[in-house]
Amino acid sequence: MAAAPETVDVLPQHRFDEEKLAGYLAAHLPEFGGAFELGQFQGGQSNPTFLLTFAERRLVLRKKPPGELLRGAHQVEREFRVMSALQNSAVPVPRMHLLCEDDDVIGTPFFLMDFVPGRFSAEPDLPEFSQKSRKGAWLEMARALGALHTVDWRAVGLEGFGKPEGYIARQLKTWTRQYEASKTQDMPAMDKLIAKLESHLPEDEAATIVHGDFRPGNMIFAEGTDTVAAVLDWELSTIGHPLADLGYFCMPYRVPADVPGVKGVAGLDFASVGLPERDEVIETYAAMRGIAVPGNLDYFTAFALFRLTAIVQGVYARALQGNASHADALKVGERAGFLAECGWALASRL
Repeated sequence: MAAAPETVDVLPQHRFDEEKLAGYLAAHLPEFGGAFELGQFQGGQSNPTFLLTFAERRLVLRKKPPGELLRGAHQVEREFRVMSALQNSAVPVPRMHLLCEDDDVIGTPFFLMDFVPGRFSAEPDLPEFSQKSRKGAWLEMARALGALHTVDWRAVGLEGFGKPEGYIARQLKTWTRQYEASKTQDMPAMDKLIAKLESHLPEDEAATIVHGDFRPGNMIFAEGTDTVAAVLDWELSTIGHPLADLGYFCMPYRVPADVPGVKGVAGLDFASVGLPERDEVIETYAAMRGIAVPGNLDYFTAFALFRLTAIVQGVYARALQGNASHADALKVGERAGFLAECGWALASRL
């Protein structure tokens, strides 16, 4: 049986005025029933996320974290916009209810969406799933990603959501800046990785909606099936190169499985554990989009490792400030150096 998302008591650093929230919801959410219970989901490292239960209803509240934030980070407003735009598409997303941009209510902007029941796994080898269902789940995720990349982003109202040209170059600049802003020590592998990626920018300017963090931990699977019931955590979404999403999704195949905490599957016997080969994942994605199988994915996976290093370094920096949204953030942040080494090992062969 795969895990269902669990909640804990709200972490001390993320507590807010629940009476103010109740007053706001009474005025803006017709179905609100007054008294509610609040729990906090664990597993995310960025925007604190809570389960709001009232009158036998369950909604999810997602907010910016407290404290000083890096410029451009934690944009729950963008999450709300993209998931709202995808409501009637083939991409499974929760039903959205409201967005509050008033800091005076609970201290930061937040939005409310449906709670989607189901099962999930935070690990790419899907240890909570049966051996027989892991391959199907991975291929269903590949199809969901392909479906996302076929959405006409202009037609669904996302004109201006991102710039379709020069995505990788801009991302390199943005995440290098974020990395430097949260840097706590020298990381030579990261410096070499950045230089290599900058000197080998992709020539094509393909542009789709990109999720930005497309991985098993951000999927809810319907109970009893391998179908993806909801894709969550759209904080990093924009308009950009679709292979950036695919390279990130396939990143576990380029990271060792025997290193704790870095979520790799490289070195596993895929047949015995029930995982598909990397090529089958890529072929399934390409078939869903109706395109040729991409031939330059290692660049985009190296880019994904660069970006993940920058994100993890930011998690670590926030943890040192007492601001992170996950109890294990200090341990997670310490893995930044290893991820940079993996990225450089891949990029050095380009």
